Amino acid sequence: MSIRFDDRVALVTGAGGGLGRSHALALAARGAKVVVNDFGGARDGTGGSSAAAEAVVGEIEAAGGEALANGADVSNLEQVEAMVAATLERWGRVDILVNNAGILRDKTFYKMELSDFRAVLDVHLLGSVYCTKAVWNPMLNHSYGRIVMTTSSSGLYGNFGQSNYGAAKMGVAGLMNTLGMEGHKYGIRVNALAPAAATRMTEDLMPPEMLELLKPEAVTAGLLALIAEEAPNRVILAAGAGTFAQVRIEECQGLYLPPERWTPEAVVEGWATIQDSAGAVQYEGGGKQTERFLMRAARELGIDFGSR
Repeated sequence: MSIRFDDRVALVTGAGGGLGRSHALALAARGAKVVVNDFGGARDGTGGSSAAAEAVVGEIEAAGGEALANGADVSNLEQVEAMVAATLERWGRVDILVNNAGILRDKTFYKMELSDFRAVLDVHLLGSVYCTKAVWNPMLNHSYGRIVMTTSSSGLYGNFGQSNYGAAKMGVAGLMNTLGMEGHKYGIRVNALAPAAATRMTEDLMPPEMLELLKPEAVTAGLLALIAEEAPNRVILAAGAGTFAQVRIEECQGLYLPPERWTPEAVVEGWATIQDSAGAVQYEGGGKQTERFLMRAARELGIDFGSR
């Protein structure tokens, strides 16, 4: 099996360096026409230059591919809409969107200014919303789309000093879950990538020998699998240093308490059962949780809902 993207148009945000650059080059090498988006700002999102995006476009064209540089700020809806309009004008479609752009403004929550919290959410979460919204109708019109959100272990598990980043990264995972449901019948599949890679965002967090193992190309292999023709839907894929693993959000079977025991004391007494992971389930949608709770209560109380 060979995964190709011939005749597909891909838009990769934050593609002027690091993971985004790796994604863009790999897509082009496998036949895609690529919009290389990068605002060109510093790691904290300040500044701005189109030079990084243009350099990646130069690499793609030198290798015989087709690419278009774009310096839109993904947290600016008007700029995002103009970027997608320019893409449609040139190639007539957008088949693939990789929401990769991001900034860091790390501080403990106590010391963090709310402006820094908002700035990170604007780029990671709202930036993903804006880009996805802009390509959604074009994808619907062609009954095809592959979208990847970039989440993070900081959002899935937490990381000291990254409350803003973690909140944004968990937010895109929730966005992915719902859009994957809404887009499925229209041929749009939405997944999330949780990368561990040596980039400008992580270069001062680890020693050189560790960074050498965390090459962006290892993560990009997983990214390409998430946007392939036979891609999965609503999957969170963790990738780094050659390891690829699915992340699952599961719920324990839990403890049932009858109405006369709906007290905080009974809940605390039952912690061991509440957190027992044996038989944990992964839901296909939020309503399934409510359904299970109701069915269990009905069973325990001898209630028959019948055909309701």
